[in-house]
Amino acid sequence: MDSVHQRNAKVFKALCDPKRLAILELLQGGEKCACVLMDQLELGQSAVSYHMKILCQSGLVDSRQEGKWTHYRLSSVGCANAVRLLEQLTTPKA
Repeated sequence: MDSVHQRNAKVFKALCDPKRLAILELLQGGEKCACVLMDQLELGQSAVSYHMKILCQSGLVDSRQEGKWTHYRLSSVGCANAVRLLEQLTTPKA
């Protein structure tokens, strides 16, 4: 079982890679198929799968399967949790 700190670290791990930040930026425009991400980022299927696994595990991204392709979108709940987490960790305690 993950500790709270291990779960929280997954969010920051997802945010600390330039390619994952680029993926999040692309997903701001709406749901994208893995094939679109591959084309726009000029990455192979295995690289996209690796980055998407980390983003999904962090809770920032949701996925759904359609045929042989996976479609990804930002998770409003996961993104809101990430914002709250950063605020909690960076707000000085009185």
